[in-house]
Amino acid sequence: MSALELAGVGFSYGPREVLKAVNFAVTPGHFTALLGPNGAGKSTLIALLTRLYDLHHGDIRVFGHSLREQPRQALRQLGVVFQQSTLDLDLTVEQNLRYHAALHGMPRRAAQARIEEELARQQLTERRKDKVRALNGGHRRRVEIARALLHEPRLLLLDEASVGLDPASREALNRHVRDLCQERGMAVLWTTHLLDEVRPDDDLLILHRGHIVAQGIAGTVSGETSLADTFARLTEANA
Repeated sequence: MSALELAGVGFSYGPREVLKAVNFAVTPGHFTALLGPNGAGKSTLIALLTRLYDLHHGDIRVFGHSLREQPRQALRQLGVVFQQSTLDLDLTVEQNLRYHAALHGMPRRAAQARIEEELARQQLTERRKDKVRALNGGHRRRVEIARALLHEPRLLLLDEASVGLDPASREALNRHVRDLCQERGMAVLWTTHLLDEVRPDDDLLILHRGHIVAQGIAGTVSGETSLADTFARLTEANA
């Protein structure tokens, strides 16, 4: 069973078609990079996956559960880190996590155990009483990842999660998410427009103007040329 499966997914803003018959699957335990230039439709796709937008055409399944027909079962499998931070800056790290746990209906004792575990995993235990406003961008992203993992999802979605971070923090975040993928066997869908965030052995999807224009193992998709050259060729050919 795929962690995530899209079949014929389409979406429009009024007369403007943004996603056009998008088909792909994400494999459990794999890091899948969704690469596309700004405006390709990546954030719209994430909004559909999280039901911020209603699906116009096609079907989306999360571990076999249809977002149309079984939204609660599907969304329970998801953890999400959006491009724009949704943390409350005036709450502490721990308060942000407790609020999220309450929204998911987690019992207090179980929630506290999970909070302790994720604070330790994200190396945030010593910052638990700090207000989020006092954290740098890299640490805020770690809080968001801790929050996304509290309810133990099987699929983690990250929408341009490294935007606004310095190069060292971007690399650390990318490496950290990959480690989580390997340690927990969870599926990861990482959207980006930055080529250096994709590794040759990643599952790769290239989205341009609402179409998937290439998919496969990144090193195979690029072949004998660089990923940068392949990306440029595919996006220019479909301009």
